[in-house]
Parts: sequence; C-alpha cells; structure tokens
Amino acid sequence: VQLQASGGGLVQPGGSLRLSCATTGSIYNFAVMAWYRQTPGKRREPVASITRDGNPVYTNSVKGRFIISRDNAKNTVYLQMDSLKPEDTAVYYCNHVPAGAWGQGTQVTVSS
Repeated sequence: VQLQASGGGLVQPGGSLRLSCATTGSIYNFAVMAWYRQTPGKRREPVASITRDGNPVYTNSVKGRFIISRDNAKNTVYLQMDSLKPEDTAVYYCNHVPAGAWGQGTQVTVSS
C-alpha cells in the first residue's frame, strides 16, 4: 500500500485545514490507520488513530481540536484540524498501525 498525504499549507493561528491520505490499496485490510507528524530534529509522533469501525484515539495536545475519519470505500483517511496553533507546525504523514513504509507527507505551517 502506498500512502500520500495532501491538504497542508500555511494557515494563521486559529485557522483550519483538512488533510487527506490517499492509498493505492484497501485500507479495510488495516485495523488501525493513523496520522503522524514530525518536526525537524524530533521523532515522528502519532497524532490520531482510528480503528476499522471508526473509533478514534487522540494525543492529548490535539484533543478537542482534531478529528480523524476514514472512508473505507474510498480508501482514504482524513484529519480535520481546527483551532490550529503554531506548535502544530510539522510535516504530517499517514500510515497504518503498526507503521509500514512511509509515503509522502504534507507540510502544515501555522503562523501569523
């Protein structure tokens, strides 16, 4: 399965973005899909995950601001990001859990 994230960009603090992750294979094969992010010099960290049945889990720093969803029919995973903060600035990637080969990420920059 190849993964490609898109939808990033430059946004002001308090703004919103919606990320999409397109895959070449069926994400239904994966019980859990997740969004990760990475900033320079730091480890890639999980941000949110979602089970095949749609149950989400969020890291504390994004709870109440981000919503992860998946469309198994379209083989796509989404991340709705609201009330963005400068500390959300990172390259965002999607992958299954446990993670396989990494695809292309998308840059999110939150700055005024």
